[in-house]
Amino acid sequence: MLALRSHADETTPGAAAATLSIVVIGSLLGILVADLLSHLTVHSQLPTREQLRRMTAVSASGLGVLVVPLLLLAGAGLGLWTTAVALAWAIVVLVASLGIAGFLAIRRLEIPLRYKTAIMFAEVVLSLVVIGFELVAHNL
Repeated sequence: MLALRSHADETTPGAAAATLSIVVIGSLLGILVADLLSHLTVHSQLPTREQLRRMTAVSASGLGVLVVPLLLLAGAGLGLWTTAVALAWAIVVLVASLGIAGFLAIRRLEIPLRYKTAIMFAEVVLSLVVIGFELVAHNL
């Protein structure tokens, strides 16, 4: 997203949507492959049909992150705002989604609140570090 945002003036909403979709789908396929490899490593056998179905469903559920950014880019395509504005808001939505997903993942853990807080803090810090690296990489 940050790479697209840094070149927003040079791209169309459709091209940005296509690039975003390809990156997200590629990432989710990578997650599925990592899940399969970890299963093979731990169990020394292929997953059952049900396990594979579950792995695929979990990976496919990640497609939901595309909805709001694609709607924002559609708005840019309709002239409601610029591609740069759509991408900026898409970044905000994706970062907020990551925070919400992290919270939902730990909310029911039976660990002390201080550990939950530390986990959320680490998630935020790591997210900001990744964003910083991406900004540096695209401004070199």
